[in-house]
Amino acid sequence: MTDHEETYSERTLGFSIPSRDARGRLVRLDRTVDEILSAHAYPPPIANLLGEALVLTALIGSLLKDDGSQVTMQAQTESGAVNLFVCDYRGGALRGYVDFDADALAELGANPTLYALFGKAYLALTFDMTDGRGRYQGIVPLEGESLARACEGYFVQSEQLPTLIRTSVTTGPKGSRAAGMLVQHLADGEEGRERLHVRLDHPEWEHVAVMAGSLRHDELLDPELSLEAIVWRLFHEEEEVRAARGAAIERGCRCTSEHYRSVLTRFPEAERAEMRDEEGMIVVDCAFCSRQFPIAA
Repeated sequence: MTDHEETYSERTLGFSIPSRDARGRLVRLDRTVDEILSAHAYPPPIANLLGEALVLTALIGSLLKDDGSQVTMQAQTESGAVNLFVCDYRGGALRGYVDFDADALAELGANPTLYALFGKAYLALTFDMTDGRGRYQGIVPLEGESLARACEGYFVQSEQLPTLIRTSVTTGPKGSRAAGMLVQHLADGEEGRERLHVRLDHPEWEHVAVMAGSLRHDELLDPELSLEAIVWRLFHEEEEVRAARGAAIERGCRCTSEHYRSVLTRFPEAERAEMRDEEGMIVVDCAFCSRQFPIAA
């Protein structure tokens, strides 16, 4: 592994194992996830759901090579306790929000399953690329025991990339922490080459998946254990492991009065008139950060 300053939190770590045709990402979020979750009084099941979604969005977003590109993860349902959740990542800026039915959630007990929270739903990953590819989206059933499993399904079905993801989240009055690892097998050994085949039982991938799958939840969340140390524990017997620090991550809500004023100018005057309150102001609520922005119309 390359020598550099060790990485603990609020930054991704990328790594690759050339001899196994594999790449990976690790991330641990302390301050960032705590700031995002504290914007709303989320009950524990929702806080844990959003914490995992934020980690997954950061991991997937860190795969994008262009800082101006964005990934958005969202799921919406009409039958579950969760009405909508959405997270997005762009150039290290991360944000997320969950809208839920408190009464329906209370009926589910302390540890509801993913299906109980959503019912029949779909997970959508939308990529807005600035490298000429434009926008594209992948949609997979929101199935399995976690959001991580659904994301693994997305990569296998939509991008033909065998993928293993591990996440761990802890929330509570003393603060929140979330972390995760994503590992993928790159067919033919080079990122960017045409994939002639995808084999989930490829011997190199099976080896990497077994090693990566041994990662424990407490290791992911341990504030004293650097991300480089985790990679070393898992893959120290490999002949070469390359690692590089990725973008710093922070809460990245893009809400400003100037932004909303610009958005409002796109509405016809008749519609803006209906939005005004008695004082002639248009008050915009930002669901991401739970702030209000009064805009002079």
